[in-house]
Amino acid sequence: MLASAREVMARGHQERLAPMARDVMAEAGIAFERLERIAVTVGPGSFTGLRVGVAFAKGLALALDTSTVGIGTLEALAAEGEGLVFPAVDARRGQLYLQAFEDGRALMAPDALTAEVAAARIAELSQGRPFALVGSGAALLADFAPGARVIEAEGADARQVARLAAGRASGPLKPLYLRAPDAKLPASALPA
Repeated sequence: MLASAREVMARGHQERLAPMARDVMAEAGIAFERLERIAVTVGPGSFTGLRVGVAFAKGLALALDTSTVGIGTLEALAAEGEGLVFPAVDARRGQLYLQAFEDGRALMAPDALTAEVAAARIAELSQGRPFALVGSGAALLADFAPGARVIEAEGADARQVARLAAGRASGPLKPLYLRAPDAKLPASALPA
């Protein structure tokens, strides 16, 4: 890893992403034209964040005539732990995005669950074995899983995304949405 940057943000993704990429490339001392592959997390996550990230990666890859690789956010988070790992992202509205991995192998598909249902799924899959919770939703599950190792992570680490992408074939990027958007049409746009 030559350089990286991380910035947790609720708004302003589209304004901040390109300057961040420019700054990281400058810090690394590498011209964009030397990039051989562009990796990006494809979700689950916030609708805006996913759309901005995927669109930026696609646009940059097109401009540079290079390939892209999409990595699941939960898979990248799971790479922070060892053994049995449950990456969890706070999906808001009383839900978590949850997936289970053991030694890098997915044990379940990603899902949007309440903390109670997620805790039951964890108990079923762990069967009393030690495990780790990782991600922004880990703290929300810690009370349901006493003794679990909690790894705080606000988002996927670029180093893990790059490591996972290095072993994958390139392909089209498609965001992974696990629930409908929160956005609502304005009243003036609704049919009469």
